Amino acid sequence: MLEIADTDLRETLAAALAVERWVDDVASAAPFADLEALLAVAEEAASPLSDAEVDEAMAHHPRIGVRPLGETVSAGLSRSEQSAPDEHDAALALALAEGNRAYEQRFDRVFLIRAAGRTRAEIVAELHRRLELDPDTERAIVGEQLREIALLRLRTLLGSVAA
Repeated sequence: MLEIADTDLRETLAAALAVERWVDDVASAAPFADLEALLAVAEEAASPLSDAEVDEAMAHHPRIGVRPLGETVSAGLSRSEQSAPDEHDAALALALAEGNRAYEQRFDRVFLIRAAGRTRAEIVAELHRRLELDPDTERAIVGEQLREIALLRLRTLLGSVAA
């Protein structure tokens, strides 16, 4: 049995995906047999996220390539997720900054991608690919990325509790 107090569970869920409805849906399914059971509920509850929920979650995500400040759990996770072997490459930093500006101008929100496990070069390439998409397709991808990020964060945050 995955043992975690309701308050702690809700805080952990909010750090993974700051969508109130999703946090309520996942928390209401507790207790969970194990981490995999929680992840299954979390994935189902985030499939799909509404447009308003995507906006709600996006309000808590920093611009990719900008290290978030602060000591919140979410900020710490973002810093860790954005670390990459090529993160100090000046040409990639410039390409990412320019891509971010173009993306924000086109879609009126920050570019979001599951950065964990990706190099900056891969992120820049994906940013350029997604700049060519129509707004509805891009919004769906953002929802998928939010879900991927949430599940990775839950594994990170609860992996030791589940062990």
